[in-house]
Amino acid sequence: MFAIIGLLFGFILGFMSYSTMMQRSSAPVSTPVAGNPNMPADHPPVGGDTGAGNPQQVFAQVQAAMKEARENPKDFDAQVTAAKLEYQVQRFDQAVEFLLKANQLQPDNFDVVAMLGVANMDAGKFDAAEKWYRAALAKKPEDIVVLDGFCAVLLSQGKAKEADAAIEKLAKLDPTNQDLPQFREKLKSLNSGSSK
Repeated sequence: MFAIIGLLFGFILGFMSYSTMMQRSSAPVSTPVAGNPNMPADHPPVGGDTGAGNPQQVFAQVQAAMKEARENPKDFDAQVTAAKLEYQVQRFDQAVEFLLKANQLQPDNFDVVAMLGVANMDAGKFDAAEKWYRAALAKKPEDIVVLDGFCAVLLSQGKAKEADAAIEKLAKLDPTNQDLPQFREKLKSLNSGSSK
C-alpha cells in the first residue's frame, strides 16, 4: 500500500513539474518523447502544498480532485487538475476525457490544446494527437515543446515528408534540441524504407 502511494506521489510531483514547465512559455524547453516523463536535470524543484510529508494526504488530494471534476463539469480548473493527475498515473484516456471537457469550457486555452496533443500521443492516438498539435501550433507556431511533440507524432505515423519539414523548423528554432538526433535517425529509417 505504501509503495503504491509513494509511486502515485512521484507521478504527481513529476506531472506538476511538467505543468510548471508548460506554463513557462517564454523559455524554450524540449519535451520528453512519448512515454518518457523524466524532467530535465536543470528543472527547478517543485514545492507547495502537495502534502510532501504524508503520502496518504496526497492520495486523498488525488481522489478529491477526481471527485471535484466529476461533480463540477463546468469548473475549468477542476477538469485540468483531474486531467493532470490522470496523466501522471498514465491513465491517458481519462486525462483526454477531462481535457476535452476543459477545452469545451475554454476552447482558446493554449495549454489545454497542447496537453491534448501530449495525452493523445502518449495514449497512442496519433491522428488525434496530430490534430491537437496542429491546433496548438496554429496558436503559437514557434512553441518548441509543441513542435517537438508534433515531430514525434508525425514520425510515429510514418509521415516522412511532413516530419522532415517539422524537424527542419525545430532545428532552426532550437538547434541544440536533444531529440533532433533521434528524430533524424527515425526520418532516415522512414525514407530508406519508402525507397524500397
